[in-house]
Amino acid sequence: MRARFVLLLTTLLAVTIAPASAAPALRLDGVAVRLPAGATQVLTVRHTHGYHARATLWQLTDGRWAKVIRSNDARTGYGGLVAGNRRHQGSGTIPLGTFSLASAFGTHEADPAWRLPYRRLTDGDYWVGDNSSAFYNQFRAKSEGGFRWWLPSSDADASEHLIDYASQYEYVVPIGFNAKQVRHKGFAIFLHVNGKGPTAGCVSVPRWMMRSLLARLDPAAKPVIAIGR
Repeated sequence: MRARFVLLLTTLLAVTIAPASAAPALRLDGVAVRLPAGATQVLTVRHTHGYHARATLWQLTDGRWAKVIRSNDARTGYGGLVAGNRRHQGSGTIPLGTFSLASAFGTHEADPAWRLPYRRLTDGDYWVGDNSSAFYNQFRAKSEGGFRWWLPSSDADASEHLIDYASQYEYVVPIGFNAKQVRHKGFAIFLHVNGKGPTAGCVSVPRWMMRSLLARLDPAAKPVIAIGR
């Protein structure tokens, strides 16, 4: 079961969003969206001030984009926002652009109503930050090997021991940034539950919104997140 989930997660994260020239022009809440063909769900994240942002889920119905849910209490990284091609690991920045939302994980058992592929975290689960590993920027269990899971968090090649962030990672949808695994560009860029302040490079929203998103996001709708100023 684990191998099937990891293979599916890797495949889904590898989906790249079409360049602007190949995607229909779209702006929602002032945020530019590079819409993949067939996509009917978009989560926009519009920076408002400091590390704060507004998050809105949109659904395409009968040819019109309708606002489904919104929170003015979304958070971004302590390092601000930066073009995706300029982002580097450890900068605390949020990459601007449009990225896939293809899977989920968290500390709870999956709700039968959730449609995204989901995995419940265990103590041995990591997100690989080891730049020397073939599994960089991928979900991987310690028991599977292939990365230096033992490196301390202060090390530049440390991976995230996911269960250590049980509050923020109660509900998580990985953001499909750096799917090509460019070393030192960044890893573990997630959509997750708010903490006490800014994130270290993720997008966070209130707990109620994460639960609502998990109940609505549908792989058949090819959901994406669009991050902008």
